[in-house]
Amino acid sequence: MILAELLRTQRESKELLLREVAASIEVDTALISKIEKGDRKPTREQIDKLAIALDIEHSKLLKFWLSEKIYEDVKGEDLAIEAIKLTLKRLKIENK
Repeated sequence: MILAELLRTQRESKELLLREVAASIEVDTALISKIEKGDRKPTREQIDKLAIALDIEHSKLLKFWLSEKIYEDVKGEDLAIEAIKLTLKRLKIENK
């Protein structure tokens, strides 16, 4: 599941309209629609607000958002997987 699908699924399960979610995070309805279609990416601040508005565990939503950012940066690169492995090693070393 990608971020857009998670957000749409959660909004629908809560029976919220696009405009209700938009109002709760202080953006326009069109932006929420574009985010749910995958045409736009939410900001970190919007992710924080969406977690509350849609009652999604913040860490889960943040992981999806970060994953999307990484994917967008490396998709199409022949060495993407190897680069991600190196990054993971670096993160593990720095987090010790």
